[in-house]
Amino acid sequence: MRIDLVTVVVDDYDVALGFFVDVLGFEVAEDVPALTNDGRPKRWVVVRPPGGQTGVLLAQADGEDQAAVVGRQVAGRVGFFLRVEDFDAAYRRMTSAGVEFVRGPRAEPYGRVAVFLDIAGNHWDLLGP
Repeated sequence: MRIDLVTVVVDDYDVALGFFVDVLGFEVAEDVPALTNDGRPKRWVVVRPPGGQTGVLLAQADGEDQAAVVGRQVAGRVGFFLRVEDFDAAYRRMTSAGVEFVRGPRAEPYGRVAVFLDIAGNHWDLLGP
């Protein structure tokens, strides 16, 4: 048993793809046409870190209720965690790519951590050894 996907609600598929692929270095696992539950066209867009099993479903907000949670899916808490082998290299690469870090690197008993915002405004932990 494993978690296959988690959803991040975004404003725009292509802008989100640019962030997750070009900035974070994720890979596109799927980007195919799909339909909403009521038959309207949408896309099924999944990205994964290289070698990762769990993917992120990028779901473009559909309607006011979904648009209201963009960037606040977990009420301002850190809700997503990206573990990397080389923390310093990842932090430098992400910073130079314009990723907004709201808390800089610090050492914790479980490793190094810094908090950044994704393209939608959700809080993520960047974690390393």
